[in-house]
Amino acid sequence: MIRLKALLVKEFIQMSRDRLTFAMMVMLPIVQLLVFGYAINTDVKHLSTVVFDQSLSYESRDLLSSFEASGYFDINYAAGSFQAVSDHIESGKTKVGIIIPPDFAANLKHGRTASFQVIVDASDSMAASSAISTAQMIGQIKSQQILVEKMQAIAGKSIAAPYDIRIRPWYNPDFVTAFYMVPGILGVVLTMTMVMITSMAIVRERERGTLEQLIVTPLKSYELMLGKIIPYVFVGYVQVTLALLVGIFVFDLPVQGSILLLYGLTLIYILAALALGILISNMAQTQMQAMQMSFFIFLPSVLLSGFMFPREAMPRFFFWLSHIIPLTFFLEILRGIILKGLSIRFLWSQIAALLVFITVALTVSIVKFQKKLG
Repeated sequence: MIRLKALLVKEFIQMSRDRLTFAMMVMLPIVQLLVFGYAINTDVKHLSTVVFDQSLSYESRDLLSSFEASGYFDINYAAGSFQAVSDHIESGKTKVGIIIPPDFAANLKHGRTASFQVIVDASDSMAASSAISTAQMIGQIKSQQILVEKMQAIAGKSIAAPYDIRIRPWYNPDFVTAFYMVPGILGVVLTMTMVMITSMAIVRERERGTLEQLIVTPLKSYELMLGKIIPYVFVGYVQVTLALLVGIFVFDLPVQGSILLLYGLTLIYILAALALGILISNMAQTQMQAMQMSFFIFLPSVLLSGFMFPREAMPRFFFWLSHIIPLTFFLEILRGIILKGLSIRFLWSQIAALLVFITVALTVSIVKFQKKLG
């Protein structure tokens, strides 16, 4: 019993000395609770919406006001053509497009059915389902309001439904879950392996006592960093290839875009994930610290990147916080190429964000990594 007490005291003393490890153990549950309890929300509201209003009438403005008043649609763009609507949705700027024809007001005034189109980006099935159900509900409510007014004036006559909502789900019209999840899983697997493996690279050398051998070499700091990164690039490509083959042949994943473009942009993300791992490795003192820091970053990356939960449903703070997570941009690239068939002209902002992240992470790592024993 005395020996057990002595062992417990020794472990608590050791834990208190390793302040970073202790802080990570305390902070990790708090981060999990905040992210799970506050940031994660399946009720998707404030979907960015583009409108092509060819009617420009009181009736069309009243309809659009109903969409905005629901809280599910934020009309952020006014398009001048159908192609402009298409470009906004393809680029990811908007999730919903509303197209109102020129004869919309005239049809309502003459008692005819007035049609309008709602285009939804169904590559995010959860957000698309919310948008479709809300749009249909708005159409039904507006129709009921007009029908009540007409029935009070004209009794005993059949009246056509005032609104005809034509829903057009793009990219994943059948809402196949695998089409949405498989590209996301590919990104998550890359993140988990690249970050966690490389996060222990420098620390492992230090603990084994082999870091001194690297320090006495004529290699420069950035050359040592590259030497730790490059071998894992090939590992990442093997994972991507296997994941794509399984997705295509097992889940019938439709790859709409260029495979060469996908592989080229995947290299940028692999470098970003490896740069993050190297940064963690330079900050950690032990492999345990490196593992805890990797998990501390990995969990928010999965939850806030849009892998499982739509980012549009998150509070503004967490939505903007997701912009510093590399996986957020890589998922947009993956789903954009695989499901939408996007070309590189629609992906420049995501590419730029990843390149900035790589530059910052590697620069900090090189500066922090001194050619001397830590």
